[in-house]
Amino acid sequence: MTPHQLVATNDVDWAEKRYLLVDDFVGIRQLLRESLRNLGAKHIDQAASGGEAMVLLGKHRYDVVLCDYNLGDGKNGQQVLEEARLRNLLMPSSVWLMVSAEKSVESVMGAAEHQPDAYIIKPITEGVLLTRLNRVWNKKQIFKEIDHAYADKDFLRAAKLCDEQIASNPLHEIELLRMKATLLLKSGEPEKARRVYEKVLEERDYNWARCGLAKIMMNNGEVAASQAMFQSVITANRFYIDAYDQLATSHLMQGNIEEAFGVLEKATKMSPNSVLRQVTYGHSALKLGNIPVAEKAFRKCIDIGEYSVRKTPEAFFGLARVCGQKNDIKEAQRLLNAAIHQFGGDQVILRAKITEGLVYHESGDYRRARKSGEELEAMLADESKQRPGTDTCMEMATLLFAVGVKEAGTSLLCFVARNNHDNLPLLDQVQAIFDKARMSEEGAEHIKAARKEATDMMNTGVLLWKTGKLDEAVEWMRVARKALPNNLRILFNAAQILISYMQQNGHDAALADEAVAVLMHVDALAPGQQRFAQLMEQLTQLAPMQGVVAAAAASEFEAENGPLPE
Repeated sequence: MTPHQLVATNDVDWAEKRYLLVDDFVGIRQLLRESLRNLGAKHIDQAASGGEAMVLLGKHRYDVVLCDYNLGDGKNGQQVLEEARLRNLLMPSSVWLMVSAEKSVESVMGAAEHQPDAYIIKPITEGVLLTRLNRVWNKKQIFKEIDHAYADKDFLRAAKLCDEQIASNPLHEIELLRMKATLLLKSGEPEKARRVYEKVLEERDYNWARCGLAKIMMNNGEVAASQAMFQSVITANRFYIDAYDQLATSHLMQGNIEEAFGVLEKATKMSPNSVLRQVTYGHSALKLGNIPVAEKAFRKCIDIGEYSVRKTPEAFFGLARVCGQKNDIKEAQRLLNAAIHQFGGDQVILRAKITEGLVYHESGDYRRARKSGEELEAMLADESKQRPGTDTCMEMATLLFAVGVKEAGTSLLCFVARNNHDNLPLLDQVQAIFDKARMSEEGAEHIKAARKEATDMMNTGVLLWKTGKLDEAVEWMRVARKALPNNLRILFNAAQILISYMQQNGHDAALADEAVAVLMHVDALAPGQQRFAQLMEQLTQLAPMQGVVAAAAASEFEAENGPLPE
C-alpha cells in the first residue's frame, strides 16, 4: 500500500497530531516513524526506555502513543501506561496502542488491566496500524470536549458534557455512559452513577457495568449482593481481573481473610504483575500465618515494583514482618533500612520504627521492643513533624500500648479522634484499641473530649460565616486547619468560606489558590467526595477566563516537571 493510498482511505488528518514512539530498539522506532510519516505525521517524538517516555509524557500532551511492552532495563510498557494514567498525563481522548511480540496471557492481561486502547502483536504492517488508529481515534474523539473539564478536575461539568455528546453521538452512547458513571463516582455521586450502570444493563449485560454497580453496592453495605454480582462477572469471564480484586476487597471488609486470600490466590496466578494485588495478597497470607506465601508475595511485589509508580514501602515492611516470624532479625533490619533509603521521609521512618518494634515484640525480644517504643515516642514529640495518616497512627498506638508507652499512644488516638470526629465506625476502632490496652473508661473520655474540641472549632467558624463576619471566619478556619489538618468537615468548610468570601468580594487569586490547595488535600485524603466536586465547580465559575484550576494545575505540573514547554 502506497502513502497515497493510505491517506486516501483515511478521513482523519494525521498530519498535525503529536505522536510518541516508545521502543528500546532503534530499528523498530524507525520503522514505526516511517509508517507514521506515510500517514502525513510531522510531530513525532521517540523514547528508548520507559524512563525517557515518562519525561516526554510529563512535558507534552500526546494525541497518540505507540509503546512497546518490553523495554529492556527499567520500566516496561505496562508500568509506563500505569504511571501515565495515575499522574493524569493522558487525556480521555488520547490514544494508547500497546505494541509487543509477547503473546503470553500474563503479559497481555497485565497490560490490559491498565486499559490501552489496543494491543497490537508484532510485526506491524502499515495497513494494520492505520486500521487500528482509525478505529480507536474516531471512537475516542467523542471525549475531546470532556478533556478540559476532566483536566481541571471539574468532574460534574465533564459528566454534563457526556450527556451533550450522547445527544449528538448516539452511536457512542455506551462509551459515554461508561465515562459518565466514572465521572459521577469521582464527583461523589454514587447513586447517580448507579442509575447509569442500571440503564446500561437494561440494554446489554456488560461486565464493566455489572462490576461498577457491584462496587457501589459494596460501598453501600450491600456486601452479600455485591459479592454475588462480582462472582457472576467472574463466571461470565474468568479473566476479568477487577472483579477478583473487588471480591477480595469485599471479603476483607467483612474480616473474611481466608476467603479474600483464596480469591487473590487465583488472581495473582492469572495476572501476577500488579504491585497492589501482590502486597494485599502478602498481607492476607501474613494474617493467616502462611509465611511461605507471604514471603513469596512480598518478594514478588518488591521485584515488580522496582520501576513502577506503585512501588511501595509496604512490601518491605511486610517482608520484614515475615523475617521477624522466621527469627531472621538481621534480614528484617536490612529491609527496614532499605525502605528508609529508597523512600525516605518522616512517614516512612515512622513506619519503619513501628515495624521494627512489632518484629521485636513478635519474636519475643520485649526489651528491644520497648526501646523501639521509646524511640518512637521521642520522634512523635517533635511537633514540627507532620503527623502520619489515620491507619499508621492507630498502628503506632497499638504498638506503644503493647510496650507500655501510654502517653504517646493516647496522644495519637486523640489526634485520630479530633480529625475524624463524625466517623463513628472509626471511633469504635479507636475505642477498641483503648479497650485492648485496658484503658476503656479513660479512652472513652479522651474520645468525647476530642470530638467536642473538633465540633466547637468547626461551629465557631460556621457561626462567623453565617453571621456575615467573613474576614474573621477565614482567619478562624486557618487556625482550625492548623489544629485539625486532616478533618474533612473542617477542610470542606474552610474551602466553602473562602469561596463565599470571593462570591461576596470578587475573585482573589491568592484566596483561590488557597481554596484549591485545601481541596486538593481533601482529594488526597479521601478521593471521590461529593462536596469536593461541588466546590471545585463553584471555584471554576468564580475564576476569570484563564481558569483558576487550570492555573493551579499548571503550577503543580511545573513544580513536579519543570517549566511548561513553549
